[in-house]
Amino acid sequence: MRFLITAFTSALAVCGITAAGPLERRASLQQVTNFGANTSGTKMYIYVPNKLASNPAVVVAIHYCTGTANAYYAGTPYASLAEKYGFVVIYPESPYSGTCWDVSSRAALTHNGGADSNSIVNMVSYVLDKYNGDKSRVFVTGSSSGAMMTNVLAATYPDVFAAGIVYAGVPATCFYTGTVNGWNSTCSQGKLDLTQEYWANQARNAYPGYNGPRPRMRIHHGTADTTLNVQNYYETIKQWTGVFGYSTTASKTYPNMPASPYTRYIFGPNVEGVLGSGVTHDIKIFGDADMEWFGFTVSATSRRLKLLLDWLGWNGNRQGRRETG
Repeated sequence: MRFLITAFTSALAVCGITAAGPLERRASLQQVTNFGANTSGTKMYIYVPNKLASNPAVVVAIHYCTGTANAYYAGTPYASLAEKYGFVVIYPESPYSGTCWDVSSRAALTHNGGADSNSIVNMVSYVLDKYNGDKSRVFVTGSSSGAMMTNVLAATYPDVFAAGIVYAGVPATCFYTGTVNGWNSTCSQGKLDLTQEYWANQARNAYPGYNGPRPRMRIHHGTADTTLNVQNYYETIKQWTGVFGYSTTASKTYPNMPASPYTRYIFGPNVEGVLGSGVTHDIKIFGDADMEWFGFTVSATSRRLKLLLDWLGWNGNRQGRRETG
C-alpha cells in the first residue's frame, strides 16, 4: 500500500501537481477558505477551467452592490472565456450587508492597509502559488461597486495587476468617507469636478514611494447613469490619464465600438474610455473586447504597439510624430 501511495504521489508530481493540498474541482464555482490574511472576512470563490493553461493568467471579477460571487459568475462571460483561454477566475464576495465593497475606508485605500482590497490581493497570491500562475498576467474587472474596487486595486496594488477594466464605477478614493463600507453621495451624484493632477495624485498616494509599472485601464460608463453619475467617467479618465501623463482629450475616437451606442476613446496606449450614449447603470459587459484588452486575443506586445502607433497618429505611409515627455 505504501508503494502504491508513493507511486501515485510521484505520478502527480510528473504532471505538475503536488499532493500538498487538494486542488479545487474544475469547471464549477468553488469556495476557497484559508487563502491568507483576511481582516475583513471577504469570501473567495474560484473557477478553474477544465482546459487550464500551464502557467495560467488570473482574472479577478468583482460583483456589484446586492450581488454575490455566484451571481457574477452566472451573469458574466468570464467562466466560459476561461475555458477558451485557460485562465483562472477569482470571484470575491463582499462580507457586508448589501454586499457593496469597502472603497471608503483609509485601510481599503492604502497599500497593505488591510480591508477588502488586501484580502482580494491575497486571493491572487493564493491562486498564483497553487496553480503556477503567471504573475505578469493578473487582471481585474468589475461592475458598479466592483468597478470602484477595480480602480482601488489598480491604485493600491499596481505591482500586482497588469490591466483593469471598469464598468460604471468611480475614481479611486472618490468614495472616501473614513468609514468601512460607507456611501458617498457627493461622489455618486457626480458633484466632484477636480483636476487631473488631483486625481492622479490620489492614485499615486495609495502606494507611497511606488515607481514601477501601472496597470492599463479601460473605463466604461453610460451617459444616462443615475446611480453613479456620468461625471464619474470623466473624473476616472482624469485619474488614469494623469497617472500616465496623457491629455484628457482623446487622440482617437471610434464610434459604434465595441457596439452601438458606445464610442471608444483612446487617450494613450494604457488608457481607453468607452462611453455609451443613453446607457443607464445597467451597462453591458463586452467579454471579447475585455479579452483583447487583457491580451488574450493578440500578444500584449502587438496590442501595445498598435495602440501606440494609433495614438501617435501613424498611418500606412509611416507619417506621424514622436511621443515627448
